[in-house]
Amino acid sequence: MRCTSKRVFCMVLALTILLITGCKGVPYSAKYSVDESASSQRDELIYPTFASDLCVADEDVKPSDSDLEIYEKASAGLFDLTRKETIYAKNINLRVMPASLTKVMTAYVALKYGSLDQVLTAKSDVYVNESGAQKVNLKEGDKMTLDQALHLLLIYSANDIANLIASNITGPSGEDFITLMNQEAVNIGATNSNFKNPHGLTADDHYVTAYDMYLIFNAAMQYDTFSEIINMTEYTTTYQDGKGGTKDITVKNTNGFLSGSKSAPKGVTVIGGKTGTTNAAGHCLILLAKDTNGDPYIAVIMRDEDAGVLYTDMARLLEEIVG
Repeated sequence: MRCTSKRVFCMVLALTILLITGCKGVPYSAKYSVDESASSQRDELIYPTFASDLCVADEDVKPSDSDLEIYEKASAGLFDLTRKETIYAKNINLRVMPASLTKVMTAYVALKYGSLDQVLTAKSDVYVNESGAQKVNLKEGDKMTLDQALHLLLIYSANDIANLIASNITGPSGEDFITLMNQEAVNIGATNSNFKNPHGLTADDHYVTAYDMYLIFNAAMQYDTFSEIINMTEYTTTYQDGKGGTKDITVKNTNGFLSGSKSAPKGVTVIGGKTGTTNAAGHCLILLAKDTNGDPYIAVIMRDEDAGVLYTDMARLLEEIVG
């Protein structure tokens, strides 16, 4: 009798799950806190941003009633995460350099294989000598947690922090970390990408596509830590230097929509995202945004002409959400 009751219970449970989820995969949820006022009051909002069902984009897509035109050499995409639809696509599968959008993949691998309280120690590879490269000027022997490092990586786009993460998660050289980046890219379907470093500074054979960036960003959103960090306007922390002392640091978000220097179209709220710029890659930006119903979208533009054109183009792309 007990066995029969157990079988009935299991059948009812399975049927309930099937009715709730249907035939499709169950979407994950991620939390966001959004600036609502100058006093930076934040509300927790939940969006189904990571799901097994994905938008498909094999060719250029443009709504029939749209007059959207962005920089001719740019790659771009706008993806409706609720309806799993590609609203706009231009050069979506063209291989381009990602600049610091690379750090989205770095964060994804670090979150999957590391722990937030893991202490990272700076090694000799932490020094970044490329002219103009963003960095917090770590020195060999400096220590911080992975949680601190991810904030500095995604908010401030520090290249030395990317090296710090890579050489601690998998090994001293960081080469194993890059191998993981490429393995995980394949696992999430970003098969048109190849990573040669964890920061995105110019390197031969280092490339992604706009569509692959959507896939990578979408996968990273399954981690609440990622979604919370990309929404932050600034971050202050204290880490240990190599001599046992402490260093205080405050960084501000490089995303113009979050810093307040740029405005999203009426009816669209930018939740967060990642910027990237090098001479070779041009100007890049990937965003998570929502409409007035709270439905989420991922928008990406890569290889744009300059910073001004990038934000103008992104605002025009976001206008397609409210149409």
